Amino acid sequence: MSAPAASTAVLDHPLREGIDNSVDELRAGLPGQRAVLRSVLASGQTGDGLENPLRLGRSMRLRLLAAVQALLADPSIAGQPDVARLAAVVLYAKSRAPKGGKYDNVTSIWVAELGRWMGVGESTVHRRGLAPLKKSGGLRTEVVPDTQGHPTGLRCLVMPLWNARKGGGAGHPLALSKVELATLLHLIEALFGHGWAPEGKEPTPPGLLASRKGRGAATDRLGLLLMVLNTGSSGWLQLCGGSVKKREGRGAATMARLLGCSPAGGKKVLARLTEAGVAAYGRKGTGTGMDGKGRIMVLPVARAYGRDLAVVEAAQSSEAVFSARPGGTGGNLAPAVEAGALGASGKSEAETPSETEISARPAGAELHTVHASVVTPVVPKQLDCGFSGEGRGGEGRQPERAGEDQAVDGATGAAGSGSPVAQGGPLRGEKPKESPVDERVKQRAAGAGAGGRPKAGVWEKAQQQRRVTLPADLRLRVALGPVSWLWERLSGWQQDQVEAAAKAELAQLTGLGVAPEGAPRLLADRLTDRLAETGGEAMVTGPYGWLIRRGLPQRRACSHRKCDDGVRLDTGEDCENCGNVIHLRRAWRARIGADIDRELPCLADDERRRVLEERLRERAAIEAEDLARRQEQARAERARRDAARAEAADQAERDRQVAAAADEVRQALACEDCGRGRAAGLCEACDHLRQTEALIGEAGLLAAAGSADLNDPAIIVAAAGARTAIEDNTAAAWQEFLEITDVATLEADPQATADAYAFTAFQAAQQAVGAYQDDALAVLRRTSEAEAEAHRAYRAEQGRPWFQHHPTGADAVAAATNAADTARERVAEHLLMARLKQLHERSAAPARRPASWTERLPGLAGRPLGGDATGPVIA
Repeated sequence: MSAPAASTAVLDHPLREGIDNSVDELRAGLPGQRAVLRSVLASGQTGDGLENPLRLGRSMRLRLLAAVQALLADPSIAGQPDVARLAAVVLYAKSRAPKGGKYDNVTSIWVAELGRWMGVGESTVHRRGLAPLKKSGGLRTEVVPDTQGHPTGLRCLVMPLWNARKGGGAGHPLALSKVELATLLHLIEALFGHGWAPEGKEPTPPGLLASRKGRGAATDRLGLLLMVLNTGSSGWLQLCGGSVKKREGRGAATMARLLGCSPAGGKKVLARLTEAGVAAYGRKGTGTGMDGKGRIMVLPVARAYGRDLAVVEAAQSSEAVFSARPGGTGGNLAPAVEAGALGASGKSEAETPSETEISARPAGAELHTVHASVVTPVVPKQLDCGFSGEGRGGEGRQPERAGEDQAVDGATGAAGSGSPVAQGGPLRGEKPKESPVDERVKQRAAGAGAGGRPKAGVWEKAQQQRRVTLPADLRLRVALGPVSWLWERLSGWQQDQVEAAAKAELAQLTGLGVAPEGAPRLLADRLTDRLAETGGEAMVTGPYGWLIRRGLPQRRACSHRKCDDGVRLDTGEDCENCGNVIHLRRAWRARIGADIDRELPCLADDERRRVLEERLRERAAIEAEDLARRQEQARAERARRDAARAEAADQAERDRQVAAAADEVRQALACEDCGRGRAAGLCEACDHLRQTEALIGEAGLLAAAGSADLNDPAIIVAAAGARTAIEDNTAAAWQEFLEITDVATLEADPQATADAYAFTAFQAAQQAVGAYQDDALAVLRRTSEAEAEAHRAYRAEQGRPWFQHHPTGADAVAAATNAADTARERVAEHLLMARLKQLHERSAAPARRPASWTERLPGLAGRPLGGDATGPVIA
């Protein structure tokens, strides 16, 4: 075992003395050698004898079930991954029982061995098993080294077990005895132990799920253990009660509750266990021989108790299972005794049956739920007079039974029956014979289609599609929970309409700012309040109309969109706007009453009340007119905004079309420089050449700006040198391009060659501009102006309050130097920008035209000439 596989945090717990004792015992066995950790051997055989670990007594099974459930329900283990939970169960089963009144709950194991118990690798054990348990405080671990310090194993302490034995004592569910822990370990070995063959001892075979490894292996193994502990001697799993989802079924719901997952996840686990051959579906036997409720058999437990698996094997081998009809059915309902039938059996304390043959329905067993003796007729019932015998054509025979319930058992022969269906009645899928009633039904339907009464088939179809339970959507089940009784009274079409209305209300509540998870509860509270106003569900005479018009819709007591019966939907508090409306109405009532008392002081109470109500009605009419006017204005404003928005959209579309047309015209223009067609006025090569010329000019200005004196004629030479240097760089770059490019390809496409050369020259000019700018800045940093500004910045930084007491310190000098460099760089950039501006102005100024001789001769004529002036006269 490598060191990383056994590396864990050192145990840091106040109850470490028990671990140290186990370490001493472990080291005392093999001094100087690595401690060999062996799994507990099975105490008996795994066959069908009394020592089969799956033959648990009732008290032992319930004791182990309570211990495992208490361990998984511990706060430090609950909610952990299945790998971590199964690891806790395995370590708990391998822990040591109290010895001599001293608690020693340490488990010694390897990480690789623990992974084989769970069907996963060492990395999964570390990442999803040990790490979550140690983080939650459910497990403490410590590395077991040998005398040389090499890791040889891992000591684990399951903290819920430690706390139970220290705090709860022997009465705690986790405080199992030595025998009980050995029984639990023996059971786990039989279910998913990896098997081993120790030297000199009888080998232990692998468990039932030993070959199940990889993803989901820990979940399947934990699920099988919980199923076995919840299964009695009959082999049938004890299913959960209550309402379950129809899609998954009661078996999946039971597995979900055992593992603490969703019903869909429980269904997947149950499917994998069924595929592995440890679980199977079956039907509960009944006294009449008809199929009972579906159940799940745990096959290892059933085999351990010697149960007959013919029923579940037949159910797995055929697509449809037909229940045999005993001979006495119809007149005699005495139970038929069949050898080997699976059913409920009497249980002793050890849950070990003494009979080898179990009857289908033993004496004293409860009867199965009574099934209907008739099936729904293929033709809808349309009776003329309503007499009971008319639906059977006046023959007075018994109602027809379902054909599949009259299957013949191959061992007992055909069951005798006097039912007419055995004499030629239709089976499922066959076309029934038409009776006189059917002929009359067709005649009435034809009459209705010709203009008579409406057809009744639509109502029958709606009644057949009616759902007794609420919709499968959890949000709708919560929202419509208070009106479930009204839901049952609706037809199929009405249920669809109510479901759609409920979904619309939930969407409206979400749009009004209500949290999506709180909208169903809010709608349920609304329905509860509306039922209380009505007086209960019994007072609702029309369920559909009440739900659509009164129960589900929002009733706003004011103009606020979030108001519902005076309560804000988003906050659940009283609507402030409703309070304002009530306050205004009371104020108007008081004002009108005061006006009446002032104008008509001698009115009697009845007359005053009449006048007050009349004026209040007038005021309400005025407010209604004002509200209608404001609503009309709002509608007009909304229409105006919509029209303006549409006009803006049309204008934007027109502008886009105009821009597209202009762009199309521009794209069709030829190049101004080379004349290439459809070049949008300037092709790519010419554009690069123009940019290159501009960059050459800028490079010349930068070269001239680096001179000390802008009036020095040498700057002209520097500018010309910049052009020459750029041209040389372009030529060198183009030569390199030709060396790495196929010349034949360039010669075949002259236009592409021109584009490539123009782009090469553009890149060379860009690089030259950057180099000349850096050179100019380096020269300008050494000017007197830059040095003076740097000196001032240096002194100013040293004179700051936090440096004034020690201006020559290392921190002060570093800050001052940084400030001086920044100031020098800033001055150099300023000087460069000023010089470039001056050079641009000088180059942009028009050249002076030389004066003509007509302008210069008058000045020359006024100058005296000496006798010795023999050279040329300079104007």
